Amino acid sequence: MDNRSWKILIADDEADILEILEYNLAKEGYQVFTAKDGDDAVVKAKQLVPDLVVLDIMMPGKTGVEVCEILRAQPALQNTLIMFLTALSDEATQIKGLTMGADDYISKPISPKVFVSKVQSLLRRAKKEGTKALSVNGLTIDPERFVVELEGAEIQLAKKEFELLYLLATKPGRVFLRNEILSQVWGADVIVGDRTIDVHIRKIRQKLGIDCITTVKGVGYKFEM
Repeated sequence: MDNRSWKILIADDEADILEILEYNLAKEGYQVFTAKDGDDAVVKAKQLVPDLVVLDIMMPGKTGVEVCEILRAQPALQNTLIMFLTALSDEATQIKGLTMGADDYISKPISPKVFVSKVQSLLRRAKKEGTKALSVNGLTIDPERFVVELEGAEIQLAKKEFELLYLLATKPGRVFLRNEILSQVWGADVIVGDRTIDVHIRKIRQKLGIDCITTVKGVGYKFEM
């Protein structure tokens, strides 16, 4: 896929950061749009339906986390990737962002080369995502429509929750190791801990309301119904 077909929206209240990131992505051929704060980001994301939204966490008005929550609730934006820009390096903040549906984060101060590399990695993974729908005992997982249905009723999952469920369901009964899950769902470029997986598994179980993911203590998880 030509880079010109990808639309990227960057939201940051610091004009110099916007200018630097916009310049480096445009140089690679991407369609780049900017937003000056969280409210502007919500409006433009709904209008543009970008492939990737880059959000500064600490913005006036709506924070990046609040914008992420709003975007993840929009059906038209379910396939949109979200990356956080953050000056906050504590694990709790990173986990909260990823749990809210972010796909990656990068810490400030930002290296333009590292930033562009992360963007390229995210978009490559999105391009490789499978489109085969899975159906097991009344549970349907459709990655093309990004929809999960249980006995015909649609269930809303965040993007990473969906990807995690889909990965496990591709091979029922097989135990996926924690490192394997991190690599395939979050990618090698994203540093997250075991707790992140546990949080996502718990949310999937709560939303589905059925016992279909089994914990293999000290090893990983498997899907079975």
